[in-house]
Amino acid sequence: MKLLSTLVAAIALLSTSSAQAIEPGTAAPEIALAGAQGPVSLAALKGKVVYVDFWASWCGPCRQSFPWMNALQARYAAKGLQVVGINVDAKRADADKFLAEVPATFAIGFDAQGDTPRRYAIKGMPTSVLIGANGKVIQVHSGFRDEDRKALEAAIDGALATTR
Repeated sequence: MKLLSTLVAAIALLSTSSAQAIEPGTAAPEIALAGAQGPVSLAALKGKVVYVDFWASWCGPCRQSFPWMNALQARYAAKGLQVVGINVDAKRADADKFLAEVPATFAIGFDAQGDTPRRYAIKGMPTSVLIGANGKVIQVHSGFRDEDRKALEAAIDGALATTR
């Protein structure tokens, strides 16, 4: 039954027909959520390059991406990068269990209502959105595979280079 309710919530989240995909060069929609370590706000990160990752506890590739994002945060924080994970689980307990097993050293926001992923037109988990220091979307990437790491990191490097 728990799996069924999780799947129903995921389908509802992903089937918003009125959402338009965000495009590179457009302003990133605001993020203002309760977070694991306090509020998570895109406005508060103005001037930083932000790597936003939408994730869920039931997402297998999310488990693989978290260690990589922890490493990104450690490697690039001093250069102006902030990684932000946005959890979309309907139940906070599911997210907390995931985080106990796969800890995050970056900011985590919780959006059980799915408002933020709807505004970003997220269609699958995980999906990342790279936002420049100017608040504009640089790229949107769906999924996470080992072979994606190099290209994602190159985009982050490029975004950080424009802020120096």
